[in-house]
Amino acid sequence: MQEFTARIIEVIRDIPEGKVATYGQVARLAGNHRGARQVVRTLKTQTRKNDLPWFRVINSKGRISIRDEVGFEEQRARLIGEGVEVTTDGQIDLGRYQWEG
Repeated sequence: MQEFTARIIEVIRDIPEGKVATYGQVARLAGNHRGARQVVRTLKTQTRKNDLPWFRVINSKGRISIRDEVGFEEQRARLIGEGVEVTTDGQIDLGRYQWEG
């Protein structure tokens, strides 16, 4: 596993319950401020293998990015279950819920 991918996994694991981080934020904290797409790839390929809290990672606009309805609703429900307020269209208040890292 690449070193950057390993650091991405560590950062995602560190996001506490009830908080979210953006793809770009995870990349920056993992050591590459331009690596947001690699964060997406890592989530797609490593979530099950590493039991990652994938649902805590959202886009830079504070929104759920998943387009398919089932995945969208699962992410929304998991966040709500942790106390994060999520609108019906997937908006999250970054000022209130964004993890500082």
